[in-house]
Amino acid sequence: MSLNGRQEQIIEELRDYGKVDVEALTAKFAVTSQTVRRDLTELCDRGLAIRTHGGARRMVSTSSLGYEERRLNKRVEKEKIGVIAASLIPNNCSLILNIGTTTEQVARALTDHKDLLVISNNINVIQIFRNSQMRDLVIVGGGVRQSDGAIVGDEAVEFIGRYKVDYAVIGASSLDTDGTVLDFDSREVAVARTILKNARTRILVADSSKFERSAPVRTCTLGDLDYVILDRQPPLEFQEAAAREGTQILMDTPGNE
Repeated sequence: MSLNGRQEQIIEELRDYGKVDVEALTAKFAVTSQTVRRDLTELCDRGLAIRTHGGARRMVSTSSLGYEERRLNKRVEKEKIGVIAASLIPNNCSLILNIGTTTEQVARALTDHKDLLVISNNINVIQIFRNSQMRDLVIVGGGVRQSDGAIVGDEAVEFIGRYKVDYAVIGASSLDTDGTVLDFDSREVAVARTILKNARTRILVADSSKFERSAPVRTCTLGDLDYVILDRQPPLEFQEAAAREGTQILMDTPGNE
């Protein structure tokens, strides 16, 4: 069934502004709020929007973004997240850094550390550490994805399973407000789950745009993490889920922990 005229205009507003408000749409179209809510529900059911309190927001997918574009997106925020993550990791320990542009910023913030055993399935991470004072650099075995230097798949899972490390740092493509961590690629998820399983302290790094994106494959929940590091305060539901699971949320903004 095709979209009606109102729904097409709502899609245009979502594309231009990123979100819409039921009250504003009711006034714009001179219809009841129930009519607008039905329109939004249908758009969400079709995967064209995500419902929010009092409206809806644009559905955003990172799968269509190029790697360099993702690297530049929210770069300052990712750098700050990287500094916070690095502050949790002492010298003379072992860690695994997963693929992702935010985990790369963690690697940059760790270059002044000493005597680390670093394992990664991200060629870019290994390159960042090349001239630093690490004890050992270990790159995960398997096929390399040329678009971003990632190593995923069964071989990577088997390789990582040989280790037990002090710290794991992973990223995410999407965060649900209920505390679910999501990604697009089941092969990446299998690697991330193995990383978490084989680490004593587990850290998730993600910028706040991940709450505006939707991905289909479940990586883990907040109960599988010790720390979540964000650039700003997350939705209340996410904070409550973290409190229930005993997961600590860290942020750059003072007073928002």
